[in-house]
Amino acid sequence: MHFENLQKGNGDMKASIKWVEQVSFLGETESGHTILMDGPPESGGRNLGPRPMELVLLGTGGCTTYDVIHILKKSRQQVTDCVVKIEAERAVEDPKVFTKIHFHFIVTGKDLKLEQVERAIQLSAEKYCSASIMLSKMADITHDFEVIQETP
Repeated sequence: MHFENLQKGNGDMKASIKWVEQVSFLGETESGHTILMDGPPESGGRNLGPRPMELVLLGTGGCTTYDVIHILKKSRQQVTDCVVKIEAERAVEDPKVFTKIHFHFIVTGKDLKLEQVERAIQLSAEKYCSASIMLSKMADITHDFEVIQETP
C-alpha cells in the first residue's frame, strides 16, 4: 500500500484498507504495521481476524491503559502490571454504535496509592485518552478499578 506525500499537520494520521476477499480486509498503518480484519462465517467471513468494532475497543483500551501507566509512573508509583477488562453494549439497529462501555482496571504494584490510581484513570478519561473521549460523545463510558498490592 502506498501513502501519498501530503502535507501533514501535527498529530495527523493515515491508514489504508485493502479488500482481500469476501469480508476480509487488510489494514495498514502509516507506521507500516498491518492487521487482517475479517467477519464471522454467518456474514461471509472465515473468522481469520478481529472484527473492525473489536479493534475500536482494543484501540481505546490500549489508549487509556497507555495513559494510566504513563501517569502512574510519572507520579512515581511502582506499577508492575495493568490489565483492563472491557465490556461494551451496541445498539440493536444500524448503525450499531457502542451505547455503553465499561473499563475495569486491575493495577498491580508495590505500595500503590489508591487515590493515585483513581486520579490516573480519571485524567485519562477526561483529558488524555482521545479514543475514549471521542467514543464518550456517543456511548456512556464508566470505569472502576482494583489494586493488587505486591508484598516484598
